Amino acid sequence: MECLTCKSISGERRISPGPTIYEGRYWLVEHAYPCGILGWLVLVLKRHAEALHSLTDEEFQELGELQGKTAKVLHRALGCGKEYVACFTEAEGFNHVHFHIVPRSNDLPDSLRGTKIFTMLKVDRGEAVSPDEIAEFCIDLQKEYNKG
Repeated sequence: MECLTCKSISGERRISPGPTIYEGRYWLVEHAYPCGILGWLVLVLKRHAEALHSLTDEEFQELGELQGKTAKVLHRALGCGKEYVACFTEAEGFNHVHFHIVPRSNDLPDSLRGTKIFTMLKVDRGEAVSPDEIAEFCIDLQKEYNKG
């Protein structure tokens, strides 16, 4: 099966219209696209793996640190009330370990809370956050990650 995540990591077919926000030793931080929420980030394992149990201790350690940093960066940048984190690795073409970290605004309607937030992923391009806005946001977040 074709792995769209691997193609994006290699640069063959990028998913996000913005630059990589952060590159660690084992993980990348990217912005999801198309999506209806600015700040919908994805932590992507740099090597292909399809299940969490196949991650090394070092990959898990960096993941934990990066999840914490990402939640704090999103809160500073967007003032979100919460951050959702999910990992499924089940979608066709995305059977590659990755974590969604989604800023949940304080005024998010009940109809979009919890797992219903995923209706905002893979929206029609006309309903998605614009590629230019995502690219600008990614550049701003790069600076936040570099602050420490």
